[in-house]
Amino acid sequence: MSKAEARARAKERRKLAFESDRRLGGPALEAATDRLLALIDTMPDGAVSGYMPIHSEIDPRPAMTALHWAGRPVCVPVVEGKGKPLHFHRWTPEAETIKGPFGAQVPADPDPVTPRILVAPMLAFDARGTRLGYGGGFYDRTLSRLRAADPATRAVGFAFAAQEAKSLPAEQTDARLDALVTEAETLLWPSTSM
Repeated sequence: MSKAEARARAKERRKLAFESDRRLGGPALEAATDRLLALIDTMPDGAVSGYMPIHSEIDPRPAMTALHWAGRPVCVPVVEGKGKPLHFHRWTPEAETIKGPFGAQVPADPDPVTPRILVAPMLAFDARGTRLGYGGGFYDRTLSRLRAADPATRAVGFAFAAQEAKSLPAEQTDARLDALVTEAETLLWPSTSM
């Protein structure tokens, strides 16, 4: 299966999971948020990058808010341009945001931060720690740069359980996840190499 086919199928599965959880009042989001906070509590100190959700992405803002009030620095990714790694700006629950590239909100007042933990959105994941994104390679380039500077940098996928695929196409440049959190489970992988 090509990545384009995998993305089309994954987008539909994610949308169905998102809509179902919303109709039920958010029990999957609540359970996934609890799992995410428990996992981050076991990880290295330092800033955590969440993201501002678009489309049917699972919403990390409840976890980001809890981390902020617990005193942990929180930031969100900012796209600087096609083919470039992401940059990160400090986020607080009260921060004014503006629409950034690709439709995601970004802080109106840039305050650069380097995260040690990246909570990553996705279309799909598999049991090997492969993450299927939108195809821009932003997280792959960013993780490569951050891990080269600080090997303790961790990538945590955040998704609905329904986003799991049996197998996903992967390339040598695809950065694997260190962990993944859904409403049903927390998965950990020992290595970030493909």
